[in-house]
Amino acid sequence: MAKKSRTTATAKSAAPASGGFEAMLDNYFQLTKNGTSVRTEAIAGVTTFLTMVYIIFVNPQILGAAGMDKGAVFVATCIAAAVSTLVMALYANYPIALAPGMGLNAFFAFTVVIGYKYSWQQALAAVFLSGIIFLLLSVFRIREYIIDAIPRNLKFAISAGVGLFLGIIAFQQAKLVVGNPVTLVTLGDVKNPTVILFLLGFVLIVALNYLRVLGGTLIGILVVSIIGIPLGLSQFTGVVSMPPSLAPTFLQLDFSRVFELTFVIVVLSILLIDVFDNAGTLIGVAHRAGLLDKQGRLPRMKQALISDSFAAMFGASIGTSTTTSYIESTAGVSAGGRTGLTAAVVAILFLLALFFSPLAGMIPAYATSAALLFVACLMARGLAEMDWEDVTEAAPAVVTAFAMPLTYSIATGIGLGFITYVLMKLLTGRIRDASPAIIVLAVIFAVKFAVTG
Repeated sequence: MAKKSRTTATAKSAAPASGGFEAMLDNYFQLTKNGTSVRTEAIAGVTTFLTMVYIIFVNPQILGAAGMDKGAVFVATCIAAAVSTLVMALYANYPIALAPGMGLNAFFAFTVVIGYKYSWQQALAAVFLSGIIFLLLSVFRIREYIIDAIPRNLKFAISAGVGLFLGIIAFQQAKLVVGNPVTLVTLGDVKNPTVILFLLGFVLIVALNYLRVLGGTLIGILVVSIIGIPLGLSQFTGVVSMPPSLAPTFLQLDFSRVFELTFVIVVLSILLIDVFDNAGTLIGVAHRAGLLDKQGRLPRMKQALISDSFAAMFGASIGTSTTTSYIESTAGVSAGGRTGLTAAVVAILFLLALFFSPLAGMIPAYATSAALLFVACLMARGLAEMDWEDVTEAAPAVVTAFAMPLTYSIATGIGLGFITYVLMKLLTGRIRDASPAIIVLAVIFAVKFAVTG
């Protein structure tokens, strides 16, 4: 009897809405077919938003290090997230939210701009072109070949290496790690209030996320920021205001270096990171939501990938680094989100976030660095998923992961990993293990290192 009652209750909650507007939503997003309702999707959307809204505070800090106007980046982040997520909602009908990607923004600022001495306008052009290539790969279904061509260990190593790279950036920005002429790096002043609040923020964020507190990362950022106000480490300038101008970053793409080898490497690196990150996110979220078919494939994969490639191009056009799907979307899925209506709610909330620029402006670097280190911890777990039995597979992966933070370049880590992998397979008589695609990529990176260092 109890089982019958639960079934009846579920059927009622998923029944088509009687109201005109709700009926329209039910019909467009296929709510009843997916066993969900407008109310459930709305709650899921709020849940996803609260788990990823930290990006509107973190992204301006990171891209600000590249010389970009933080106010304009804040606006670009909100608009890119809103528009891209809405496209995912309306075109692909998936409960997946998008925003400027962590790791990709660090690559943009610290590798491309600071490391390779590109202007941020030229870096935006690289992001835009990577989006175009991603779109072509999605339309012609070449993406699967590229993903399959990269060895499994190197895929995990790229993700873990990006995590380690984010970690060292977090340490450096919080001044927990400082430069040293003898040992390159050393421990900073742990008695510095900035360092103490950074560590407090990190521990708080980890604890809140472990306890599954909704918006735990955002709460941690805000708490240590508020603590810093009486210490003079952050300044309260209000909560709500009209959004800053987008003009400083809008349509500021510079294609003047498009024919340089380094530019090609940058575009390929952005593309590879986005392809792997996006594929993992789409499959992970869809699996959690029970949206995969019997063969484990994702229906409407093409629409989802086109939405993601559009996001990269649109985000670059208005002034932010690569916009991509967020794994935090699993939070909304766990709350019952099953359709694009969840994503549509997230999009609306990002538009409303535009009016909270004073709050974003008061967030200090040590607070966002705490969130950065937390994301680094989540990404570094890729090391545990690697196959350690075959040293010709494990060693190149370790080189990839370690080279990223130690050379302060995601692209360099990928390049050294590919080159090492091909050479190891060649010297051990197993060159057939290396796909033509990875051999070509290894040669491109080798030429790049030989020509430009």
